[in-house]
Amino acid sequence: MNTPKVAFVVPRCGADVFGGAETYCLQLARRLAAAWDIDVLTTCARDYMTWENAYPEGHSYELGVHVQRFPVDRPRDVARFNRLSERINFDVERSSISLQEEWMLAQGPVSSELERYVAAHRHRYDAFFFFCYLYATTYFLLPLVTDKAFLVPFAHDEWPLRMRIWNEFFKLPQCIVFNSPEEHDFVRARFSRSTVDGPIIGTGIEPPPYASAGSFREQFGIREPFVLYLGRIDPSKGCDVLVEDFLKFRIAHDAPAKLVLAGERHMAFKPHDDILVLGPIDDQTKWQALAACDLLVMPSAYESLSLAVLEAWAVGKAVLVNAHAAALVGQCKRSGGGLWYSNYEEFEAALTVMNEEVRKKLGRQGMDFINDTCRWETVEGAYRSLLNPVEATADI
Repeated sequence: MNTPKVAFVVPRCGADVFGGAETYCLQLARRLAAAWDIDVLTTCARDYMTWENAYPEGHSYELGVHVQRFPVDRPRDVARFNRLSERINFDVERSSISLQEEWMLAQGPVSSELERYVAAHRHRYDAFFFFCYLYATTYFLLPLVTDKAFLVPFAHDEWPLRMRIWNEFFKLPQCIVFNSPEEHDFVRARFSRSTVDGPIIGTGIEPPPYASAGSFREQFGIREPFVLYLGRIDPSKGCDVLVEDFLKFRIAHDAPAKLVLAGERHMAFKPHDDILVLGPIDDQTKWQALAACDLLVMPSAYESLSLAVLEAWAVGKAVLVNAHAAALVGQCKRSGGGLWYSNYEEFEAALTVMNEEVRKKLGRQGMDFINDTCRWETVEGAYRSLLNPVEATADI
């Protein structure tokens, strides 16, 4: 059998890009490289807020994966984009299709060269996988290759998904690949008139053989117990409320003594001795941070998948998640690896009840869940079967 030629289309891609869909895309491409001939097709942007061209255009390799980058036509006009967002969100169901598509162009990233490449080379590839429904690279390019299109939407309940432009769009791909039962159920309910469906595959997690908690504490001078947040430090991720809640908690309680935030910073707040902002960290430092923390907190209400939560469980750490993120609550219920909160009072109660004994129990249960359900060999097999149903039968 010939090796399938496959394109992964994603808004941005790089070992130094921090984002759930982008990280997942690169990890998956690396894992499937032995079975598929993969090109990651992306833009030259690194920053999702501006879409400024940061990487050189052309061919390169990221973690051994072939990446082809195309320039973004223009950076995002943030003020205009925000005005359009407010206008549509005010009455999203009744806003016009033309206005919604204007918003999508403003959302970006728009790359005419990437669009031309996909249109000109569609016959070169056996399949196109589009990662994250929300961006122009998916909305405008997937319709060019519908007969070969697979969508990995990373969808959750947020106002842009209520726009009418998606009603027809979600009928276009040959298959939709979901990361959790909650994402599957939400998308099927939102697009109940669409017959397009697909498997729940999820992701694999593979921690390093050893991660030194002591090295992390020594590197950053942390002696106290601490809560860790990994991800984009952004109000859209709930980080503004997390900072507020944690400082309020510290007034009344002695421990945990610090909040450590690691990731790209897109918000400002007053410096405080109990809050340490690390900025982006490399993969080794990330695993050391997880080994060193008392627990991981994920304050985002809008998640279809959190790699950080799964990685925390992989090293036996308990998690505390936002109760409005259905996928994360579902994972906590299935794993028994964490608690959830919807307001400050529940945040305070959860941190209070999660003493060392409780955290260890939750962490052990989370680790068991990862070992049972997040195996890369299972994920790889499920993806391979999408292009070779015979292989799926042979694996049973």
